[in-house]
Amino acid sequence: MISFIGRKIISTISEFGEIVKLFLGIIGYLRNIIHSRKQIILQMEHIGVNSLPLVFVISFFTGAITAWQASYQLKGLAPLSLLGTAVSKAIFTELGPVLTALVMAGRIGASIAAELGTMKVTEQIDALEVMGISPIRFLAMPRFLASVIMLPVLVIFTDVIAIFGSFLTANYFLDVSFNVFFSSVQRFFDISDVIAGLIKASVFGAAISLLGCHVGLRTEGGAEGVGLSTIRAFVLSASAILLADFLLWNFLFG
Repeated sequence: MISFIGRKIISTISEFGEIVKLFLGIIGYLRNIIHSRKQIILQMEHIGVNSLPLVFVISFFTGAITAWQASYQLKGLAPLSLLGTAVSKAIFTELGPVLTALVMAGRIGASIAAELGTMKVTEQIDALEVMGISPIRFLAMPRFLASVIMLPVLVIFTDVIAIFGSFLTANYFLDVSFNVFFSSVQRFFDISDVIAGLIKASVFGAAISLLGCHVGLRTEGGAEGVGLSTIRAFVLSASAILLADFLLWNFLFG
């Protein structure tokens, strides 16, 4: 039992070292952004533009549910005129970046792991190395940079759509007028809340793409290995997002 735990600890430390090594390799290849601009733009389209329909649906109903929940929590404690403040604060600082990142971990993190894992088991990555092309520069760096750039953009869309969804719920079901709702949002609006959410989004984007690339590049075992890597990439990304959220919250608001 002790030896099993010891092996797991050593394996975890070793894997963490590999992730750090991959991250440093990506940072080192950022000097090749100009040469890799085509791959970066393609990944930005895949990660950002193609994710907008999913983000729209998730964020709209997130805002609607948040309005219901906030009205329930405020009942007997504060007037519904403060509903806009309660909803916007929660969306800007927490719900917007975290829920968007978790959704993207399933869509993007798993996708990256599956794509690179398939290339790994079919020896396409070995072919790149034989041709003198670094997989980190050609595959990992564009995905990493695109995720870091596009996650904050998606969070901005999430914030706007979620606030709109919460307003519709407040207006049609709770009789909160447009002026009352948005004057409450404006009265207690703090740009630092939005900036904190965008900082979180960039860190989450980095974690999603980094772990997706790491898992994909270590895939073994054919089709079964690709399936396992896809699941593992999502699990690791989701765990990293929640851990990073806890640490960033203490750093930004503690």
